[in-house]
Amino acid sequence: MTVKLEDVKKHPLVDAFIRKGNEHLGVLGFTEHGYRHVHLVSAIARNILERLGYEEHLCELAAIAGYIHDIGNVVNRHYHAELAATLALPILRELGMEPEEIALVIAAIGNHDEQRGIPVNPVAAAVILADKSDVHRSRVRNQDFATFDIHDRVNYAVEHSFLRVNAENKTISLELTIDTEICPVLEYFEIFLTRMVLCRRAADFLKCQFELIINGVKLL
Repeated sequence: MTVKLEDVKKHPLVDAFIRKGNEHLGVLGFTEHGYRHVHLVSAIARNILERLGYEEHLCELAAIAGYIHDIGNVVNRHYHAELAATLALPILRELGMEPEEIALVIAAIGNHDEQRGIPVNPVAAAVILADKSDVHRSRVRNQDFATFDIHDRVNYAVEHSFLRVNAENKTISLELTIDTEICPVLEYFEIFLTRMVLCRRAADFLKCQFELIINGVKLL
């Protein structure tokens, strides 16, 4: 392993792309995609592979991919995953990452979006699961509840979220606590069903079963 997560964090382009991309999405009315989100996705992606017994270098690559998976938002929200992979390539090459490792990371970044994403390698599968599990009221920027759209409402209704990896039982469970007075469970599925399908595919790639547990009830 030639490049560590800390090396990537220090790169000025990475820092600028995360900050400005999050600002641009704020203008468009999207939920938070800044430091909080990328730190969390990075940590969860690493944790998934660690708990499933993958080699340390793959765990580190998952952490790196998770940290920079959304830098494409600095260009445009549309095709942001593919844009992020394109932007990441010269940065990782400049940092001295080995070509085989760059290939794994940019594939993971380019495949994290639910519209076109496919878990093509373990790093990609981990980033998909980590990214899609980050649903929580702290991501909502809109402070006026009366003007919430369905995305604001669903995220704000989630009081607690946790992605549990059970290596012994080969299960990956997204556990959510939702205030159903704010948002009925059906609305969660209305906007997140494609994400949950991709999570199931990612878990399958890692030879695990994906579970969705809302308010203590297993729904998937």
